[in-house]
Amino acid sequence: MPTISSSPTPDPHLHRRMAESFGIDPERYDRNRPAYPDAMIERIVALSPGADFLDVGCGTGIEARQFLAAGCAVLGVEADPRMADFARGTGIEVEVATFEAWEPAGRTFDAVVSGTAWHWVDPIAGAAKAARILRPGGVLAPFGHVYQLPSTVADALAAEYRRVAPDSPLNLRGPSDGSLLDGYQALYARAADGIREAGGFGEPELWRYDWKRSYTRDELLDLVSTSGGLSSLPPDRVAGVLAAVGTAVDALGASVTLSYATWGLTATLTGVQSGERKAN
Repeated sequence: MPTISSSPTPDPHLHRRMAESFGIDPERYDRNRPAYPDAMIERIVALSPGADFLDVGCGTGIEARQFLAAGCAVLGVEADPRMADFARGTGIEVEVATFEAWEPAGRTFDAVVSGTAWHWVDPIAGAAKAARILRPGGVLAPFGHVYQLPSTVADALAAEYRRVAPDSPLNLRGPSDGSLLDGYQALYARAADGIREAGGFGEPELWRYDWKRSYTRDELLDLVSTSGGLSSLPPDRVAGVLAAVGTAVDALGASVTLSYATWGLTATLTGVQSGERKAN
């Protein structure tokens, strides 16, 4: 989830400081961020012409472990060395770099995947690089979760966040502005536009999986604390936001059920980029 309760931030890949703030507590991040729907993992594996996967922005290795369990060989690329170290501890091979700067050294892959991280990659440059390292028929598949807080909790979060971080690039809003679950389609529509502009791929296919998960008060506060909006703030400001959220959750009976949407897309490599296959 790139933010907590907000519309997708325009050009999030330009806000690298926020992108690299998640590693402040990798164990908490890994514990609280949910795994991806099994049907989605199966869908991507079935579309791939082989089992060699590159996971862009692999973080602590959540989706990488799911692809490993599905029989794939996975190499992760992660900009934050703290996240990379945690992922290595769970059995994932990881190289530390941004995707744009990462050196493939002649290696190619059957699929390039990215779990709740592709928005931190330049959408055109990232798609162009994926096209250069994918084998014929290979698949580019970015995807990610977003959740919808109850309206009173979302309002409390947005109000306190605006108070403690008035200059934040995030556009926090209440649910009256429309469903956050629907709004994140725009994030993947932008990714699809980047793929089209980069060239070399067939028409991207957007898809969505809907599901729910229940949280106790403490579990929800732990989840909210891992968001990009909070992980880059000083601890005293984070504490103020979490206190406001906790009060709102208490008023609902100290537990909530969140609606989730997992958005993503798949695009298959169909031709050589710009008429010439270039080495990176």
